[in-house]
Amino acid sequence: MTGADSGNSGGRGTGRGTEGAERTFAALPPARGRGFAQTWWGQAWLKALEDTALDSQQLKKGRKQARDGAVGAVSVRPGRITAVVRDRDGTAQRSDVLLQQLSTEEWDRFLDMAVERAGHIAALLDRDMPPHLVEDAAGAGVELLPGIGDLEPECACDAWDLCPHTAALCYQVARLLDEDPFVLLLMRGRGERQLLDELQVRSARAARTRQSPTEGTATDAGGGTAEEPAGIRADEAFAARGILPPLPPPPPVPEEPGLPPSLDTEAEPPPGIDADALEFLAADAAGRALWLLIDALSSGHERQPIEPELTPSQDAVRLAASTDDPLIAVRLAGGTGRQRAELDLAVGAWRYGGAAALAVLEEEWQPEPEALARAKADLAGAWEDSERPRLRAGAAGRWTVVGADTQLRYGRDGRWWPYRKAGVRWAASGPPAADPASALASLGAEV
Repeated sequence: MTGADSGNSGGRGTGRGTEGAERTFAALPPARGRGFAQTWWGQAWLKALEDTALDSQQLKKGRKQARDGAVGAVSVRPGRITAVVRDRDGTAQRSDVLLQQLSTEEWDRFLDMAVERAGHIAALLDRDMPPHLVEDAAGAGVELLPGIGDLEPECACDAWDLCPHTAALCYQVARLLDEDPFVLLLMRGRGERQLLDELQVRSARAARTRQSPTEGTATDAGGGTAEEPAGIRADEAFAARGILPPLPPPPPVPEEPGLPPSLDTEAEPPPGIDADALEFLAADAAGRALWLLIDALSSGHERQPIEPELTPSQDAVRLAASTDDPLIAVRLAGGTGRQRAELDLAVGAWRYGGAAALAVLEEEWQPEPEALARAKADLAGAWEDSERPRLRAGAAGRWTVVGADTQLRYGRDGRWWPYRKAGVRWAASGPPAADPASALASLGAEV
């Protein structure tokens, strides 16, 4: 995408628009398998185009040409968009679509509306165009999207009205608006830089107007004055930066999470609301918030990878691991489709290593050849030949000690997890180790 200054537009509505920058957008690839518009602005343009077109057949043909990539580079300037559109036989047709520019009075109303609304002025100065700008502009008597009769096609194919070439150009504009909604305002007569400059000037003027001649007062809507803090001039604040006291230290981190509100009241909770469950979740949220705060303030936190978000099933295990209440465990087991014994095994694994330990317990994975070779090398090098235990290789990176109810599991992170058989199930029996011998030694196995 490139932009170039162009002087007067020469577009439709001469004398009503202003000078603005011309922008040229490189040809876009075919749009097969996707819609023309992905953003709100692109979709709004298409809706306005299709609602106001008088010949739907020409639109349909133009849509196919645009989808096939027949539209070349698009030049956008106040009041006019231009591109070369090629037919299937390769014939090139210069196509223009003229869009009525806003008058000076309409631009004044639009800019005044934007300045009056803090959200709009902030968004526009941040080079963002919120969708509700269209509705608020219409309330000020300014239509941003084209209406009936606003688009005037001109094409070298000598069609007297909308043709497939100009229709294809209009469809391509929807994709340009996906990239930059300010293209619409440029077509209406104002380039982005000019528009932002005018907004800044009007915003500063409005701020001065609101300040009354008497320091510390402001003019209200009725012409009177209302008390306001006098404030400090920016240059004075900057000059005083060297004499200001340092910021106070941050407050100390609480030693324990705050108490959640009690829901044990005389009034019965509304139907479907479980007060006990809400209290438990509130207490958990407070504890989780404290842990996140401590972690965020720890040294080197900014260099740590972001932890993946837990799935509902994983979070249920985390919740169960945070309490010894059997009733909560029963409910969490039922909510996640686990038997109570299965949840107990999951909780035991979680307490040794969180989500990574839970994955080793519940997931079956076949190590890639490289990872499997590394694991076998670790096993071979962990003991002397005469001391090496007899291990029987199983599926999913698991090695069971022959003649003992102990097992080693190889995790996706390359660590070794010790397991012991409990009844008919295998249970995590300790934290992971970097080598298999250490993991097995933690089980007290005879080797």
